[in-house]
Order: sequence, then structure tokens, then C-alpha cells
Amino acid sequence: EIKGSPADYIIKETTDGKIVENKKAGLAVRAPERWDVKKIEDEEGAVNFYSSNIDVESREGKIVLPIKNGCLIQTNVVYKKMDFEQIKQEAKRTHIMLGVKSDEFEEIVINNHNTLKNVFDIHKYGSGMGIYIPLKNKGYAFYLYWALDEKERCVQEFESFLETISID
Repeated sequence: EIKGSPADYIIKETTDGKIVENKKAGLAVRAPERWDVKKIEDEEGAVNFYSSNIDVESREGKIVLPIKNGCLIQTNVVYKKMDFEQIKQEAKRTHIMLGVKSDEFEEIVINNHNTLKNVFDIHKYGSGMGIYIPLKNKGYAFYLYWALDEKERCVQEFESFLETISID
């Protein structure tokens, strides 16, 4: 089984803004304008994108949800073959353990990729949305979390962000 690592992610400053690339996974995505980008140094690696007005608690370098102000996008790649049903079951299991209040799934298309969209509300962490793109032997995941009164703006930013995803 192939494992990802934080070293797979490269953050580049370009004239088009901040671009995050993961050549191993064939992924490139552009950060929303004026957002900060930070690599997460865990075993598999991930990248967080923060709106400029973010206010969130962190413990030992890790974000503690819910967000008090602003928007947070997190992306990661899992190196295993999964279909929508397996992804759905895994998400539901995780959400149940965290105390889910609501959990909705729908299949949509983003940039010509069949995608599973999950909108959830979890007691401890607040509301969020997950976008899952399973391709061959990889799963691409993009999560959005928002502060209570910022859902509309954050979802709008997330939709624009998703349009910049390029997967080889």
C-alpha cells in the first residue's frame, strides 16, 4: 500500500496566487485569494487553507473545531481504491463516533469528475462539507468548515476553490 507524506505537498507563490501541488497524487489546486496555506505534518500529509479572518483554537499545532470565525478548507489524498458506498460508510461511521446531528450525501460532478458531496453537522465540531473524488487507486478529499454566521460566504469560496482542482 502506498502512503502519502507531508513532503508530497509543495506550496508555490505564483502570479496566479498560491498553488498547492502533490505530484505523486497528480493534484494541483489554487488557494482562494488572500487565504493562508499551511502543510499539516501528520503521517499522511494534508494541507489547510485559512480565510484571512480565521479565528480557531489550536492544540499542539492541530486545529480544534468548531471555528469561531472565518472558513477552513482541508485537503488530503488517501492511496486506496474506494467507491462511493465505501466512502459513505466510512464517513457515517466517523460522524456517528463524533456525535452527528445531520448527515446528507449526494453525487455531483465537479470538473468532469464524479464526486460524492457530504454536508454534515456534528455536535462537537459544528457544520461542514466534504467532497470526495475516488479515482483509480486514490481518494481525493476536500473538507470545508465554517463559523456559524459565515456559511454562505465560505460555501461560495469553497465552490470557487473546487473549480481550480486539477487531477492528472
